[in-house]
Amino acid sequence: MPTPTPVVTDPIQRRRLAERATIVGAVVNLVLSVAKIMFGWIGHSQALIADGIHSLSDLASDAIVVVASRHGSAAADDDHPYGHGRIETVATVLLGVILMLVAIGIGVDATARLADPESLPIPSTIALWVALASVVSKEALYWYTLIIARRIRSNLLKANAWHHRSDAFSSIVVLIGVGGAMLGVPVLDAIAALGVAVMIAKIGWDLIRQGVRELVDTGLEEDRVQAIQEIIVGTPGVRSLHMLRTRRMGPDALADVHIQVAPRLSVSEGHQISETVRLALVKNIEELTDVTVHIDPEDDEEAAPCEGLPSRSALLPLLQQAWQRHNCPMVEEVVMHYLDGHVHLDLTVDLACVGDADRRHQVRTALIAATRELDHIGEVRVYYH
Repeated sequence: MPTPTPVVTDPIQRRRLAERATIVGAVVNLVLSVAKIMFGWIGHSQALIADGIHSLSDLASDAIVVVASRHGSAAADDDHPYGHGRIETVATVLLGVILMLVAIGIGVDATARLADPESLPIPSTIALWVALASVVSKEALYWYTLIIARRIRSNLLKANAWHHRSDAFSSIVVLIGVGGAMLGVPVLDAIAALGVAVMIAKIGWDLIRQGVRELVDTGLEEDRVQAIQEIIVGTPGVRSLHMLRTRRMGPDALADVHIQVAPRLSVSEGHQISETVRLALVKNIEELTDVTVHIDPEDDEEAAPCEGLPSRSALLPLLQQAWQRHNCPMVEEVVMHYLDGHVHLDLTVDLACVGDADRRHQVRTALIAATRELDHIGEVRVYYH
């Protein structure tokens, strides 16, 4: 079984690979577009000329890919804290618009020619050979570009690879149209040109739809979301999850999620669980590069809200005043748990200041009674050390 090609994550290397693939494509497209238009004109094939215009649109897309890859791989900065990946997305939409405009132009011209079929010339053999050369070269270019796109996880470069293949498909249609016209049905050349326009329009529409979905923060596919959920709930210490949100940013994906842990965990243990979740997601979900994990001590979609409860700075002086009124010993540590609309307290008292078991019971009773005089107080637990 062949070893899978490793994914390239270094931004500089990603950019270089994208530019190399694009430059190769640009050279091939330049040669093909000139050959198709020139020999389409010499060989009297409207379909081949249309295919040449299609190749010229590839040149425009190659230029867009180079610019987008160079700027889209730039590191995050103050103005773009999530990076510049959306530059690739905008470029993908722009490429789709270019293809749609090209398709409309070719379609209008082909329709006009079909309205006057008797004036259509018969293509020559040279048009057939150029179309065949285009099929072979563009299919090879498709596979070369696609391999690079998978290595660097670039949707824009992958879109450009499919653009190359669409040119190969259109050349196949041209082959059929030119061949049919040479066999005595000249209208097939114009029909082939119209077919090329339809294929170009389809590719353009798909690119626009894909890019717009990303720009409006459409979530990841259902199977990817399911995989993310399984990793999260499989992490030790996680009781449940909710409010999972995902989106794409160029070649990368981002996610944020609320996870529920035991309500009385320490801050450091809760943080450790959140980091375990984050690292597991980044490691196992290939395109996921940034994850924000919010820790919840309870299900905040079901529990009573804790909004409006007094903060530590407001509550602690009130507690100390209440304990002084009841002659309670000094409390050395106060841990507050904001759960289900109440403030639950863990109080720690120095055992040396208390005495025997009877005195400990009296202190505990007095502390709890004094504490419960205040509003919003829930469970009170007293510890000695």
